[in-house]
Amino acid sequence: MKKTKVNEAHYTLGAKMVEFVGWDMPVQYSGLVTEHMAVRTTGGLFDVSHMGEVFVRGKDAQKAVQYIVSNDVSKLVPGKIQYAGLLTDTGCFIDDLLVYMIKENEYLLVVNAANLDKDFAWIAAKTAPFDVKVENVSDQYAQIAIQGPVAGRWLGEFTGIDLAAIPYYHFEIGKVHGLEMIVSRTGYTGEDGFEIYFISEDAWATKMFLALAEKGRAYDALPAGLGCRDTLRLEAKMALYGNDIDDAHTVLEADLAWILKLKKEGDFIGRAALQRQKDEGIHRKLIGFELIEKGVPRHGYPALCDGKIVGEVTSGTFAPFLKKPIGLAYLPLEKTEVGTNFQVKIRDNLVSARVVETPFYKRTK
Repeated sequence: MKKTKVNEAHYTLGAKMVEFVGWDMPVQYSGLVTEHMAVRTTGGLFDVSHMGEVFVRGKDAQKAVQYIVSNDVSKLVPGKIQYAGLLTDTGCFIDDLLVYMIKENEYLLVVNAANLDKDFAWIAAKTAPFDVKVENVSDQYAQIAIQGPVAGRWLGEFTGIDLAAIPYYHFEIGKVHGLEMIVSRTGYTGEDGFEIYFISEDAWATKMFLALAEKGRAYDALPAGLGCRDTLRLEAKMALYGNDIDDAHTVLEADLAWILKLKKEGDFIGRAALQRQKDEGIHRKLIGFELIEKGVPRHGYPALCDGKIVGEVTSGTFAPFLKKPIGLAYLPLEKTEVGTNFQVKIRDNLVSARVVETPFYKRTK
């Protein structure tokens, strides 16, 4: 298995380790629910160094990135970030990603660990006609997420950067713990927080993670694993590639029209198919639901309307903070209105569910 640059820190901190898409990763330290609640109420520390980092540089960098992503890159300025989709010709997902404009003619694309090789090959091929250099630098970088209400004060102990002045989905480049880093006000938890990217030796990165964990104790913040990262993102209705978004569902069907800019300047991959689908109308959509009977929905469980299977649960759990069973599922469009009832098959039982507004959880700002 591959190891992140802070891998040793997880063993020092007593994490329960698992294989995750080829990486040796912590699933939990003190317990999923304990860690989930810490992120919601104080703070949590995550190793996300398995994520992929791809730079696109050169004279045509903006045009190239504009062509391969769904959002409008022309709206970016140095220090600003967008969430976007890498799309197929049919408007479905190759992956979702973050686009960072580092400076003129230089963009950082942050992609999912499971898709890195596929994404890099696709990005390189699709940008080949442009005057750009595409470089996979994932092995050089460590990435750590500091999330939760205390994140600013906690990370502030290690940097002179004015973290409070960084707006959501923006970043600064500056010294953290004496090393130059990208400090990004982003996350995958539904909480305020930061993600830091840096190049270092493994030993230094490990010490950085351990120093953050030690300082976090003063804030009742905890190291947190993949287990609660998944429950946190689901409460916040943040999509997971391979579950909620994939190469069989379009951006419009995934309820992500806000990252689709059909009127942006220049063509982009998937545009024609998505314009056609928008004009004709979608027939299914990703919705959020709650069970109104006892049970826990899980990925792959059938969803039924009027006794017929019409879809399946894409993500589901018992939400630790909300204290109720929630999930996401694709349903026929006529069944997606809030308040609509349907059923989820859990083993041999049909359990009543109801479409609800999402996100399930939204932090108080």
